[in-house]
Amino acid sequence: MDAQATILMGKAIGAGLAMIGAAGGGIGIGLAVGGAVMAMGRNPDHTATIQTNMILGVAFAEAVAIYALVVSLIILFVLS
Repeated sequence: MDAQATILMGKAIGAGLAMIGAAGGGIGIGLAVGGAVMAMGRNPDHTATIQTNMILGVAFAEAVAIYALVVSLIILFVLS
C-alpha cells in the first residue's frame, strides 16, 4: 500500500470518528424534546417557558453536531 492510499484511509477513518458527535447531538435533541413535551403535558400553564428553554437546549445540542461536521469536513478536505 502506498503512502497516498494510507493518508486517504486515515482521513476517512478520522472523519468518520469525528461524526460520532452528530449522533450525540441527535440523542440530546430527542431527550430534550421528549422531556419538554412531558413537562408541558403535566403543567400546561408554563408551556411558553418550557418551550423557550427547550428551543435553547436544542440549539446548543445542534451546535455540537455542526461542530462535528465542520471538523469532519476539515479533516477530509483541508488537511493534506
